[in-house]
Formats: sequence, structure tokens, C-alpha cells
Amino acid sequence: MKTRLLTLLFVSALIVACRGDKPGAVSLEQAELDKLVVELMPAVERATRLEFRETPRAGIRSRDEVRSYLLVKLEEELPAERLEGLVTAYRLMGLIPDTLDVGKLFVDLYTEQVAGFYEPDSAMLFAVEGSDMATLRATLSHELVHALQHQYLPLDSILSDRADADRLAAAQAVLEGQATVAMVQVLVPDVDILGEDQLWRQMSDELAKPQAGLEVFNNSPLVIRTGLMFPYLQGAGFMRWFLLNRGSEQPYGDLMPKSTEQILHPARYQTGDDPVRLRFTEDSAGVIHEDTFGEFETLVLRSALAGITAVATDLPIGWGGDRLRVYQGDDGPALVWYVVFDQPNYVENFTNRVVHGLRRLKRPGYRVAIDPVDVGEHPGVRVVIAPEEWDRWADLPAVVVDSSSS
Repeated sequence: MKTRLLTLLFVSALIVACRGDKPGAVSLEQAELDKLVVELMPAVERATRLEFRETPRAGIRSRDEVRSYLLVKLEEELPAERLEGLVTAYRLMGLIPDTLDVGKLFVDLYTEQVAGFYEPDSAMLFAVEGSDMATLRATLSHELVHALQHQYLPLDSILSDRADADRLAAAQAVLEGQATVAMVQVLVPDVDILGEDQLWRQMSDELAKPQAGLEVFNNSPLVIRTGLMFPYLQGAGFMRWFLLNRGSEQPYGDLMPKSTEQILHPARYQTGDDPVRLRFTEDSAGVIHEDTFGEFETLVLRSALAGITAVATDLPIGWGGDRLRVYQGDDGPALVWYVVFDQPNYVENFTNRVVHGLRRLKRPGYRVAIDPVDVGEHPGVRVVIAPEEWDRWADLPAVVVDSSSS
């Protein structure tokens, strides 16, 4: 589930572990915050290899003020109709239980423990009143990167684009991955976090572990938990590769990755293996949700259907592109999902190892159909989860390659 997750405290927990700092709440004045921002800016510039064009504005907010603000932003990012569509798709795929109140879960997640955030609309970064110094320095180091990115990128328009969730997730991975790597470089400058493989694995393992004080996050369904982690964990891995291999460039503009496949497998990014864009051929009558799913969420689906709590991302599955729709009907919602692949041999692997488990869900009154299809020159699979009496079974919605998309 793609939303613009605000910085969670697991990043500062990592820094405390690295530096050995003792947490302790501080009483922060505006002048002290402004001074800390200025002090951190040169290190952020070195880590990102970008220069600030102006000093970011910063402010202090109480936890109650932050909570009220986040609830408003959550409503903007996930309005009721969009949330309903996303939740319906996940429920039909067995990724979340029917009884889960996802709206309440996201409110709890967004307000569980927030130490600070950057707001593109106002171009300001905010620190939460009463944070300990280790957390405050970690948060500002991370959020200053977003402020710097905004001086080179239209962050607000990038983050508000809802046409392609997988592409949005890739962009978020660059933004959060760059901020996460830079944060570590700023706070532990004596450690070669990029060059030391063992140290990088330790940091990645630390980020992936359940985090103290984040009980709502730790107990969330796999698809939500890993989706929120993806920009930080896999995004940091991509940015490490980018800095080591193309450090004289920035992954912005035309160099921004276009899919989670490119984030997970930078070799695909390097060779220009862009996703195939698919488009449904019929109108959107009855459609309550339409989007891409992407390679990462496909891997999450594989793990969830197998009852595995970890998501293996090391080997490509040959994902080439996808598109799904959720229709609302008299007998219940229906999902149609098309996935195309780079080579025909990936079709059988996808069917047997990923979506075969959908047949075991046994939703009462529902039928699951998984069939090989070709979309243009691309081998693929069509997955349909729909009521047995769905009136579109005889003439299923079709897709074509959308050559107009870039």
C-alpha cells in the first residue's frame, strides 16, 4: 500500500545503537533548532553531493499538533474511495483479513511515534517537541535531505501522482533511500557504510527487525509493514548501488527509476529495462480501483500466500509490467489482474509459485481463474477473482500495451 510514510523511530534507534548515545528528552527552542539545522547542512551536502540553494525553514510542533496535521494529510493521501479500492484488492488477494479496520490502522501507524517530517507544501521541516537529542539529530539529518531534494525536484507533484503505484513506490524509494543513506553518513561519518558489505548487511538487518516502541507497525499485516519499509530498506540498497556505480549523477528526472523491479535489481535499471505499460481496453464503468501492483508487491503476495513472514527480493521473477482493476457488482467486488513477463518461462513460475495459492483462499461464492495470455508480444497471466455469478465472466476485461505511456 503506497503512501508517503513519515520518518519512523526505527531510523533513530539504529543511530543510537551505532553511537551509543543515551536518549533523553530535550527542551528545544526555535533558535536552537535553527542552529542545529545550519550545523547539519554541510554534512548533508557532502553525503548527497548536492548544495543547498537556500537554508530550509524549520519549526517546532507539539505531538498533538503533529497528530492533527497527520490526520489531515492521511485523509488527503488516502481519501475514503481510494482506501476502499486498495483494501478491496488486498482482501480479495488474501493480503489482509476482512475484519481489519485499515483506516484506523493507518491513523495509528501515522501517529504512533513521529519525531519529525518535511512538508513539501510549505517547504518546511518540523521537529516534534520533547524528542531526545539522538532522535532529533537523526530526524533532522534525514528530513534535511528531503528539503534539499525539494530544491532540485518537484516533490509535491511526484508524491501526489496516483496514476501508477509501482512507479510512485520507485520514486519514494529514491527519495527515502537517499535520505536514509545520507542520514547514516552524517551521523557516523567515520564508518564506510557504502564500502563495507558486512556493515551494510548489519544495518539492513537492523532496519528490518521489529522495533521497540512501534507495536502497531510490528503487528501490521505483511503487505502493509513491508510496503512502509520498502522506501527505506530497499531504497537505501538501490542508493548504495547508485552511489558506488554512478555517483557523479543524481537519480532525478529522466534517471529516476520507473519500477520497483529497477529498485530491487539495479542491473535492470542499468540496462534500461523499463516496465511495459498496460491499459484496459474498455471504459471504467463499475471500476472502484485501478492501478499497478509491481514486482515488490507481487513478491509480498508470494510470501503472504505461503505463510512466510519475510520477503525474498534477491532473484528477479521476470516481471515486465502489470495492471489491475477492481469492479463493484451486485454480488460483490471482482478483481482482474494482468501481468506480463520478459520471457515465457517466467509465466509458469509465476503461476505455480505466486498466484497458485489464490485458489486455496476459498472465498464463499467466489471463483478464481488463472490463465496464460499474451498481451501483444508479451507473454503473461490473467488472474480473475470474482463472484461465481459475475456478469463479466463470459467476456472478461482485456488489456493492451499502452504505447502512449512513457
